[in-house]
Amino acid sequence: MLTFLALLALPHFDLASTERPRLVQAAETSLKAEPKTLVAARNPRSAGGLNDFSSEGDYWWPDPKNPDAPYIQRDGLTNPDNFVAHRQLLLSFVRDFGSLSATYKVTHDERYAAAAVRHLHAWFFDPATKMNPNLLYSQAIKGRSTGRSIGVIDTVHLAEVALGVEALRGSKALSKTEDAAVTGWFRDYLTWIRTHPYGVDESNAKNNHGTCWTLQAACFARLVGDQAVLAECRKRLTEVHLPSQMATDGSFPQELARTKPYGYSLFNLDVMAALAVALSSPSDDLMNFKLADGRSLVRGVEFLAPFIADKNVWLKTVRKPASPTAAQAESNDTDAIKPDVMYWNDWPVRQPALIFGALAAGREDWVAIWKKLEADPTVEEVRRNLPVRQPVLWIR
Repeated sequence: MLTFLALLALPHFDLASTERPRLVQAAETSLKAEPKTLVAARNPRSAGGLNDFSSEGDYWWPDPKNPDAPYIQRDGLTNPDNFVAHRQLLLSFVRDFGSLSATYKVTHDERYAAAAVRHLHAWFFDPATKMNPNLLYSQAIKGRSTGRSIGVIDTVHLAEVALGVEALRGSKALSKTEDAAVTGWFRDYLTWIRTHPYGVDESNAKNNHGTCWTLQAACFARLVGDQAVLAECRKRLTEVHLPSQMATDGSFPQELARTKPYGYSLFNLDVMAALAVALSSPSDDLMNFKLADGRSLVRGVEFLAPFIADKNVWLKTVRKPASPTAAQAESNDTDAIKPDVMYWNDWPVRQPALIFGALAAGREDWVAIWKKLEADPTVEEVRRNLPVRQPVLWIR
């Protein structure tokens, strides 16, 4: 288990003690937050109902040649006019619930548990306000689709919520009835992402979307006690995601080829490292698991850590993967990495892969970098692409 390994590797570092002041400060603010769910906002363009999560494809825009035509894609460029209210509500819930449940885990103060359970009740129990356990209407595109499989990534933050529910077990606030209802919701949602065509398609994605699907499945399965799904997720990490996505140097070529290679590389490593931590056991340390050629999650952190410490080195060092097209190959700068087209100045923050890697590998230098970074970013796009906000919930 990662906690035991961390005690051996970093005997002078205690994550819970380090995080406690920040957690308590955030939780005191979250104590005052009233639960607010999807029903507080309605997307007039959604084909779903009041309790259905709705979002629209980020990189889809009106066609300037024909404003009434279906939207067209502009990769990496977010359309500010798309519906994002449900994402914002979900992020606010995750922020408040995460700080409350993590602070309860560290302090055992029942005030935080009681406030956290109120949020769970609103999102997963109360018929009038709870979210339906599916994503039929996520990542819609005007004129093209009422929902898409890639929308499953919109709930990647619920992975940490599932771990927060685990942390609340044993508190006075989480009754057996409430626990059973919340667990039932996550069981239903796990079934949906494993059986509905949207979920099945997303599980087969070759990049960060596939990794995010497995992270959700693993954390939901942990909460509901589904050992078969947990075994499936371990196999997916070690036999699918790591071999197919990571290069021998620890980079992710598919993410490097995007218009936001830095942000996507950070995101995918964070998700994959979180997955390894969530699935690890005393006899199965997946952060240090290695393929035959030495690829591992620790190697992934070794690759990115210097660029987290100094982002300018990224532009001087990293090159894009070889271009598959002749036209691009003729360009003089096809291999040059450029700053991300959006949010370049907002990364990095306290990337969870950095602290998970430090705990697994005993790297005090990575802990030092992690401590210097912003722990609670306010830029919405950064928050949306930071699936682990409370690492204490992940370390058992």
